[in-house]
Amino acid sequence: MEGMETARAPLSGRKAQAARNDELIREAARAVFTADPGAPISAVAEHAGVGISALYRRYKSKEDLLQKLADEGMDRYLAEVEAALDDDGDAWEAFAAFMRRCLDIGAGSLTMRLAGAFEVTEDMSRKGREIHLATQRLLERTREAGALRPEIEVGDISVILEYLHGIRIGDDERMNRLQHRYLALILDAMHLTDRGELPGPPPSWQELVTRYDD
Repeated sequence: MEGMETARAPLSGRKAQAARNDELIREAARAVFTADPGAPISAVAEHAGVGISALYRRYKSKEDLLQKLADEGMDRYLAEVEAALDDDGDAWEAFAAFMRRCLDIGAGSLTMRLAGAFEVTEDMSRKGREIHLATQRLLERTREAGALRPEIEVGDISVILEYLHGIRIGDDERMNRLQHRYLALILDAMHLTDRGELPGPPPSWQELVTRYDD
Protein backbone atom coordinates (compact mmCIF):
# COMPACT_ATOMS: atom_id res chain seq x y z
CA MET A 1 0.00 0.00 0.00
CA GLU A 2 2.82 2.39 0.80
CA GLY A 3 4.31 1.79 -2.62
CA MET A 4 0.98 2.56 -4.29
CA GLU A 5 0.60 5.84 -2.35
CA THR A 6 4.14 6.86 -3.25
CA ALA A 7 3.50 6.14 -6.92
CA ARG A 8 0.40 8.36 -6.94
CA ALA A 9 2.08 11.35 -5.28
CA PRO A 10 4.03 12.60 -8.36
CA LEU A 11 0.83 12.49 -10.45
CA SER A 12 -0.92 14.69 -7.89
CA GLY A 13 2.04 17.08 -8.04
CA ARG A 14 1.90 17.24 -11.84
CA LYS A 15 -1.81 17.94 -11.75
CA ALA A 16 -1.28 20.72 -9.24
CA GLN A 17 1.44 22.25 -11.43
CA ALA A 18 -0.80 21.95 -14.49
CA ALA A 19 -3.59 23.76 -12.65
CA ARG A 20 -1.19 26.54 -11.63
CA ASN A 21 0.06 26.86 -15.21
CA ASP A 22 -3.50 27.02 -16.50
CA GLU A 23 -4.35 29.84 -14.11
CA LEU A 24 -1.16 31.70 -15.08
CA ILE A 25 -2.05 31.33 -18.76
CA ARG A 26 -5.59 32.65 -18.30
CA GLU A 27 -4.42 35.58 -16.16
CA ALA A 28 -1.77 36.40 -18.75
CA ALA A 29 -4.28 36.10 -21.59
CA ARG A 30 -6.66 38.55 -19.93
CA ALA A 31 -3.84 41.06 -19.49
CA VAL A 32 -2.34 40.59 -22.96
CA PHE A 33 -5.58 40.64 -24.95
CA THR A 34 -7.07 43.53 -22.99
CA ALA A 35 -3.99 45.58 -23.88
CA ASP A 36 -3.75 44.29 -27.47
CA PRO A 37 -6.52 42.09 -28.92
CA GLY A 38 -4.35 41.35 -31.95
CA ALA A 39 -1.45 39.95 -29.91
CA PRO A 40 -0.25 36.47 -30.90
CA ILE A 41 -0.81 33.55 -28.57
CA SER A 42 2.96 33.34 -28.09
CA ALA A 43 2.77 36.66 -26.22
CA VAL A 44 0.48 34.99 -23.69
CA ALA A 45 2.97 32.18 -23.09
CA GLU A 46 5.79 34.71 -22.65
CA HIS A 47 3.73 36.81 -20.23
CA ALA A 48 2.74 33.72 -18.23
CA GLY A 49 6.33 32.45 -18.13
CA VAL A 50 5.44 29.06 -19.62
CA GLY A 51 6.55 27.33 -22.79
CA ILE A 52 4.38 27.59 -25.89
CA SER A 53 4.01 23.81 -25.88
CA ALA A 54 2.49 23.98 -22.36
CA LEU A 55 -0.04 26.49 -23.65
CA TYR A 56 -0.98 24.43 -26.70
CA ARG A 57 -1.50 21.35 -24.55
CA ARG A 58 -4.39 23.22 -22.94
CA TYR A 59 -5.67 25.40 -25.78
CA LYS A 60 -5.50 24.32 -29.40
CA SER A 61 -5.70 27.88 -30.76
CA LYS A 62 -6.05 31.53 -29.84
CA GLU A 63 -9.78 31.30 -30.51
CA ASP A 64 -10.08 28.35 -28.14
CA LEU A 65 -8.36 30.39 -25.42
CA LEU A 66 -10.58 33.42 -26.07
CA GLN A 67 -13.69 31.27 -25.82
CA LYS A 68 -12.46 29.93 -22.49
CA LEU A 69 -11.84 33.45 -21.17
CA ALA A 70 -15.25 34.65 -22.31
CA ASP A 71 -17.01 31.63 -20.84
CA GLU A 72 -15.15 31.96 -17.55
CA GLY A 73 -16.01 35.66 -17.42
CA MET A 74 -19.68 34.86 -17.91
CA ASP A 75 -19.59 32.34 -15.07
CA ARG A 76 -18.00 34.87 -12.72
CA TYR A 77 -20.49 37.59 -13.65
CA LEU A 78 -23.46 35.23 -13.24
CA ALA A 79 -22.20 34.25 -9.79
CA GLU A 80 -22.12 37.92 -8.78
CA VAL A 81 -25.66 38.57 -10.07
CA GLU A 82 -26.95 35.56 -8.15
CA ALA A 83 -25.12 36.68 -5.00
CA ALA A 84 -26.77 40.11 -5.30
CA LEU A 85 -30.20 38.54 -5.79
CA ASP A 86 -29.62 36.41 -2.68
CA ASP A 87 -28.79 39.51 -0.63
CA ASP A 88 -31.88 40.27 1.48
CA GLY A 89 -30.52 43.57 2.77
CA ASP A 90 -31.00 47.06 1.38
CA ALA A 91 -31.78 46.79 -2.35
CA TRP A 92 -29.63 49.74 -3.39
CA GLU A 93 -26.64 48.65 -1.34
CA ALA A 94 -26.90 45.15 -2.80
CA PHE A 95 -26.93 46.59 -6.32
CA ALA A 96 -24.07 49.02 -5.68
CA ALA A 97 -21.95 46.27 -4.12
CA PHE A 98 -22.70 44.08 -7.13
CA MET A 99 -21.39 46.79 -9.48
CA ARG A 100 -18.23 47.21 -7.42
CA ARG A 101 -17.59 43.46 -7.42
CA CYS A 102 -18.15 43.29 -11.17
CA LEU A 103 -15.54 46.00 -11.65
CA ASP A 104 -13.04 44.12 -9.47
CA ILE A 105 -13.49 40.78 -11.26
CA GLY A 106 -13.05 42.42 -14.66
CA ALA A 107 -16.61 41.91 -15.90
CA GLY A 108 -16.87 43.59 -19.30
CA SER A 109 -13.13 44.20 -19.58
CA LEU A 110 -12.72 42.00 -22.65
CA THR A 111 -16.13 42.46 -24.27
CA MET A 112 -15.38 45.60 -26.21
CA ARG A 113 -11.80 44.57 -26.98
CA LEU A 114 -12.52 41.07 -28.26
CA ALA A 115 -15.98 41.36 -29.83
CA GLY A 116 -15.99 39.38 -33.09
CA ALA A 117 -12.62 37.72 -32.37
CA PHE A 118 -14.04 34.25 -31.66
CA GLU A 119 -17.07 32.12 -32.44
CA VAL A 120 -19.85 32.24 -29.86
CA THR A 121 -20.92 28.72 -28.96
CA GLU A 122 -24.51 27.67 -28.30
CA ASP A 123 -23.64 27.13 -24.64
CA MET A 124 -22.30 30.68 -24.41
CA SER A 125 -25.45 32.03 -26.06
CA ARG A 126 -27.59 30.14 -23.56
CA LYS A 127 -25.49 31.45 -20.70
CA GLY A 128 -25.75 34.97 -22.09
CA ARG A 129 -29.54 34.78 -22.03
CA GLU A 130 -29.41 33.48 -18.47
CA ILE A 131 -27.19 36.39 -17.47
CA HIS A 132 -29.49 38.87 -19.18
CA LEU A 133 -32.57 37.58 -17.33
CA ALA A 134 -30.79 37.47 -13.95
CA THR A 135 -29.52 41.04 -14.38
CA GLN A 136 -33.00 42.11 -15.40
CA ARG A 137 -34.40 40.65 -12.18
CA LEU A 138 -31.81 42.51 -10.15
CA LEU A 139 -32.63 45.82 -11.84
CA GLU A 140 -36.37 45.27 -11.43
CA ARG A 141 -35.95 44.62 -7.72
CA THR A 142 -33.84 47.75 -7.28
CA ARG A 143 -36.34 49.85 -9.24
CA GLU A 144 -39.25 48.48 -7.22
CA ALA A 145 -37.44 49.61 -4.07
CA GLY A 146 -37.43 53.13 -5.52
CA ALA A 147 -33.65 53.17 -5.60
CA LEU A 148 -32.82 53.12 -9.32
CA ARG A 149 -33.65 55.42 -12.21
CA PRO A 150 -36.54 53.79 -14.12
CA GLU A 151 -34.77 54.00 -17.49
CA ILE A 152 -31.79 51.84 -16.51
CA GLU A 153 -31.77 48.52 -18.36
CA VAL A 154 -29.44 45.52 -18.74
CA GLY A 155 -27.69 47.03 -21.77
CA ASP A 156 -26.73 50.06 -19.71
CA ILE A 157 -24.93 47.84 -17.19
CA SER A 158 -22.90 46.17 -19.94
CA VAL A 159 -21.84 49.48 -21.48
CA ILE A 160 -21.04 51.09 -18.12
CA LEU A 161 -18.73 48.23 -17.14
CA GLU A 162 -17.04 48.31 -20.54
CA TYR A 163 -16.54 52.05 -20.21
CA LEU A 164 -15.02 51.77 -16.74
CA HIS A 165 -12.57 49.08 -17.87
CA GLY A 166 -11.53 51.36 -20.70
CA ILE A 167 -9.84 53.64 -18.15
CA ARG A 168 -6.16 52.77 -18.54
CA ILE A 169 -4.20 55.33 -16.51
CA GLY A 170 -1.22 54.59 -14.27
CA ASP A 171 -0.24 51.26 -12.78
CA ASP A 172 -2.78 48.59 -11.81
CA GLU A 173 -3.45 50.07 -8.36
CA ARG A 174 -3.92 53.61 -9.67
CA MET A 175 -6.09 52.38 -12.53
CA ASN A 176 -8.34 50.44 -10.14
CA ARG A 177 -8.79 53.47 -7.89
CA LEU A 178 -9.74 55.64 -10.85
CA GLN A 179 -12.19 53.04 -12.12
CA HIS A 180 -13.87 52.96 -8.71
CA ARG A 181 -13.85 56.76 -8.57
CA TYR A 182 -15.88 57.00 -11.75
CA LEU A 183 -18.10 54.08 -10.77
CA ALA A 184 -19.02 56.03 -7.62
CA LEU A 185 -20.03 59.01 -9.77
CA ILE A 186 -22.06 56.79 -12.09
CA LEU A 187 -23.80 55.08 -9.18
CA ASP A 188 -24.78 58.48 -7.79
CA ALA A 189 -26.33 59.34 -11.16
CA MET A 190 -28.16 56.00 -11.37
CA HIS A 191 -29.58 56.59 -7.88
CA LEU A 192 -31.23 59.91 -8.87
CA THR A 193 -34.75 58.61 -9.41
CA ASP A 194 -36.42 62.03 -9.65
CA ARG A 195 -34.44 63.41 -12.59
CA GLY A 196 -35.49 63.82 -16.21
CA GLU A 197 -35.36 60.99 -18.71
CA LEU A 198 -32.05 59.99 -20.24
CA PRO A 199 -31.60 60.74 -23.96
CA GLY A 200 -32.32 57.77 -26.21
CA PRO A 201 -33.07 54.15 -25.33
CA PRO A 202 -30.51 51.75 -23.78
CA PRO A 203 -28.65 49.21 -25.96
CA SER A 204 -30.93 46.32 -26.87
CA TRP A 205 -30.06 42.64 -26.45
CA GLN A 206 -29.71 42.37 -30.24
CA GLU A 207 -27.33 45.32 -30.41
CA LEU A 208 -25.15 43.77 -27.72
CA VAL A 209 -24.94 40.25 -29.11
CA THR A 210 -24.42 41.20 -32.77
CA ARG A 211 -21.05 42.71 -31.84
CA TYR A 212 -19.76 39.17 -31.59
CA ASP A 213 -20.63 38.34 -35.18
CA ASP A 214 -17.64 37.80 -37.45
